[in-house]
Amino acid sequence: MKIAYIMSPSKGNTDQVLAHLAAQLSTQGLRTCGVVQINTDADDCEHPCDMDVQVLPDGPIIRISQSLGREAKGCRLDPEALEGAVAEVIKRLDNTIDVLILNKFGKHEADGRGFRDIIGEALSLNIPVITGVNALNLDAFQEFSGEYATAVEPTVNALSGWLQYVMDKAGRIKVECPSNSHLSRSSGQILDKSIEESIT
Repeated sequence: MKIAYIMSPSKGNTDQVLAHLAAQLSTQGLRTCGVVQINTDADDCEHPCDMDVQVLPDGPIIRISQSLGREAKGCRLDPEALEGAVAEVIKRLDNTIDVLILNKFGKHEADGRGFRDIIGEALSLNIPVITGVNALNLDAFQEFSGEYATAVEPTVNALSGWLQYVMDKAGRIKVECPSNSHLSRSSGQILDKSIEESIT
């Protein structure tokens, strides 16, 4: 099982890192699948952003948030729109994909919905998975992934290094990344388990 996850204390940083990673990998000729989140400023709403996801690599942009009004304090996720995004990813996932990138393992995934089954399908096809996790859903994610997930620094270089490593081990094309982004036990880029443990 090959899952890398990132956590960032900075709001919006995870989305930016994963979006930039997906763009970089595509320019290198790797076949990506999944979704990355795009935050759009909304002048008519007091919330900081609307939530759109880009279906990878070149699919539709889907708004997964709903307007609940200026006074709303609860979750603005539109479950029906999210499931629409899930369906778009399912259509694109097959054994020719090099990596599955998902904007986050969120509450829906923690509850057994959303992209959870797609993660399992990707792993069954031996496709590496990269996703974001926040502190609220970390316990559920770790219960789901067991001992096999690897926490990686929230940078494009660190994630590229992790992906390079697992693809090299699998005998697949390497990912281009700076030499100093190679991950090892002493590099400080792995935050919990070593790469070796994550793929055995």
